[in-house]
Amino acid sequence: MWHILRTLLIYFADSAMTLDRYDRLILKELQKDGRISNVQLAATVNLSESACLRRVRALESEGLIDRYVALLSQKAVGLTGTVFVHIALRREEQSELAAFEEAVRDLPEVMECYLMTGEFDYLLRVVVSDMADFERLHNEGLTRLPGVSRVNSSVAIRTVTKTTELPLG
Repeated sequence: MWHILRTLLIYFADSAMTLDRYDRLILKELQKDGRISNVQLAATVNLSESACLRRVRALESEGLIDRYVALLSQKAVGLTGTVFVHIALRREEQSELAAFEEAVRDLPEVMECYLMTGEFDYLLRVVVSDMADFERLHNEGLTRLPGVSRVNSSVAIRTVTKTTELPLG
């Protein structure tokens, strides 16, 4: 496990691009509204339109802007339930981890999946329409993933805070 943590520390140390005040302002505004026009964005961050566009393109090419998406209302599309699922695997071998990770990507209800330290190997955030839908997912999907030895689930009662905006300081 130490080699994973060491790799992560090296990755995070090497991956941070130096952002100036304008870059941070641009990124903050784009996180709030990815469809903002360049004219509006330039006015908001107090840059010329051409300078603003150059900066946005540079942020995209450097990978700071991963992609632009539409965030849907989970409730409006009928997926009112959020469940956090801890998964323990039988063995922590690389082949077992890879097989699990490949298979979990094929479950559309899994919104996020994290390899974890601690008692469980993975933490998943899944969305479902109701508890019957979760029972189906549990029985037909989660427990059938490769290498799974234990599944522990917690149902979210309500969302207190949720954001897609990273804190840029």
